[in-house]
Amino acid sequence: MKQFCTVYLAGITLALGSALALAQTSAPPMEHVLVSVPLHKKSAETALPVTVLSGDALRRAASSTIGDTLNNSPGLSNASFGPGVGQPVIRGQQGARVTVLQNGTSSGDASNISADHAVSVEAVLADSIEVLRGPATLLYGGGAIGGVVNILDNRIPTSLEEGVRGGAEYRYDSASGMNTVVGRMDAGSGSMAWHADALYRDWADLEIPGYAVKGGPQEGEVGEKGEIHNTDGRTKSMTLGGSYHFDDGFFGMAVNRLENEYGIPSGAHEHEGDEDFEAHEEGDIRLDVEQTRYDAALHWHDPFAGAEIFRGFLSYTDYQHAEIEGSGEIGTLYSNETTEARLELVHDEIVDLHGVFGLQLKSGEFSAIGEESFVPVTQSTELGLFLLEDYHRDAWTFELGLRLDSVDRDPDTKAASAQNFSTFSLSGSILWSVSDSWRLGLALSRAERAPAIEELFSNVEGSGPEDWVLHAATGAIELGNADLNSEVSNNLDLTLSWTGNGHFVETTVFYNDFSDYINLTNTGLEVEHSPVLIYAQDDAEFYGVEIESEFNLGELANGDITLALFADSIRGTLGNGEDAPRLPPLRISGRLDWSNQSWGFWTRVMNAAEQDRSGENEDTTDGYTRWDLGGDYRLPLAGKELLLFASVKNITGEEVRLSTSFLRDVAPEAGRSLELGVRLEL
Repeated sequence: MKQFCTVYLAGITLALGSALALAQTSAPPMEHVLVSVPLHKKSAETALPVTVLSGDALRRAASSTIGDTLNNSPGLSNASFGPGVGQPVIRGQQGARVTVLQNGTSSGDASNISADHAVSVEAVLADSIEVLRGPATLLYGGGAIGGVVNILDNRIPTSLEEGVRGGAEYRYDSASGMNTVVGRMDAGSGSMAWHADALYRDWADLEIPGYAVKGGPQEGEVGEKGEIHNTDGRTKSMTLGGSYHFDDGFFGMAVNRLENEYGIPSGAHEHEGDEDFEAHEEGDIRLDVEQTRYDAALHWHDPFAGAEIFRGFLSYTDYQHAEIEGSGEIGTLYSNETTEARLELVHDEIVDLHGVFGLQLKSGEFSAIGEESFVPVTQSTELGLFLLEDYHRDAWTFELGLRLDSVDRDPDTKAASAQNFSTFSLSGSILWSVSDSWRLGLALSRAERAPAIEELFSNVEGSGPEDWVLHAATGAIELGNADLNSEVSNNLDLTLSWTGNGHFVETTVFYNDFSDYINLTNTGLEVEHSPVLIYAQDDAEFYGVEIESEFNLGELANGDITLALFADSIRGTLGNGEDAPRLPPLRISGRLDWSNQSWGFWTRVMNAAEQDRSGENEDTTDGYTRWDLGGDYRLPLAGKELLLFASVKNITGEEVRLSTSFLRDVAPEAGRSLELGVRLEL
């Protein structure tokens, strides 16, 4: 509570002090129009806490994983599992509570099943990334009870291009010898628009400061030092898309093929002295991922009287990955075949009400086949109906929404019966534009989430320890519970923001009160040297504060100087009084930028406190201070532009262990690294 109060008071002081010191009334800067909120809202026109990455900010932040890309934003963290996996964490929530979208429909991978499964989206190919912090269940279902990450690219072109536009980029990162090559082209002719992109990435074992195992090896043991073994990998991706444009909209389709092969840090699956898991000791575990995704979209403006716009989305994803053991044999073959349809109809104003009605249907089959299968083949069907309305009156904006969902989980096993969940979510918000510079927002919501497949049915077929199956990639036995109820969260967000003369300050305080919170808890038990984790339900509460600011400090040497500051803190406690596990620590970060038309330089520092509220049977993580430094140069070339960029990350070689990671004790983050890159824009 002390950390929370300290950061909260600092945020209020920063907001008020900055406003008084810089109190000059001016129009707010250009705002990003939110694609994830189907009411043509700009980020300043909603009480929803929103983070947007685009342009140079996205290019500088883009990493090989979506979690690492978002890690330097308030309320957002990374749950890493080696350099090949980085799942996003929103306000301490991850996995099944965070929905990752690709242009409005789910990514269709298996990342929410386990912490070692990579998210199948690429930040380096994105035009923008929109993050709705806090519950977004009204728009995207119960899986978004923690938040939404929507990666937006132009695979289905939304506008007609004149001629050909594109680019190519190469970047190198020394920490893992990572090479990334990206190419993209957008073209148009008549009523048709086309898109193509391709990506290739390979990397070696990750270099780290010190030992992989926290504290170094014990007496008589041999530990890895200077690198994390078996963390190399390779990714290939290719996308083709096109769209036909007519007077009032467009229709388009796209197909993407992804191949991703990466290793799991060896410390994640060690079972010393266990003869039953001898095969794992003989070698390393690797994941071989293949995914084919098909998308279709329709945007139709003014389709009929009373309707402003109709949007339809359809995606089909065929995903599978093999967990390959050291012997070269496939231990488990995961597959997830998903079809998702989403329809949105925005109506014209009716008695000053402007809103959207929507339907979302998702159907799929998940399976994990093999000797180490611990989740039965399961058919899932999810149907959701939602309504979101807003009302404007002078300086006030009111939003009210509701959603009904029906979720069916049907496992192919006699050990558990089919489960059906009916959930109801409701939200309301008020946004008060106090003046041209000040805004005050209050959002209240009640959100429900049906249990995910792995929470219900992991090891449900095992009657006792002798039948439980190890999840080899994580080195743990995970026990589900077919009797779980829907999870309910009552939420409050209070936001105060100020803009003026190129400056911006926003402070958000949030509180989430959960009933029947589903948590993967370490029981403290071990079977054959493997920890036993269990999905259990209890009450829980999470509360925290997020502060974000940016100040235009004027000109120096013919360039603009900008200072950006953010801080965030979150606390979470379970009903038994224990701290919630794997929460991010208190963080304070600052970034200083200088740029002109040709040159840009930046430096960033992040201070993360010790996380000593790590949860029952979980270890404390030490605090750290990380410094980064970078620059870029733009060179015009006969209508084209060549961009050269470089950065040094973790300059001091600090040992960084993320409290949000399952592998924090055996796999720290990268040490000092140099990134070099070149980008040609046509």
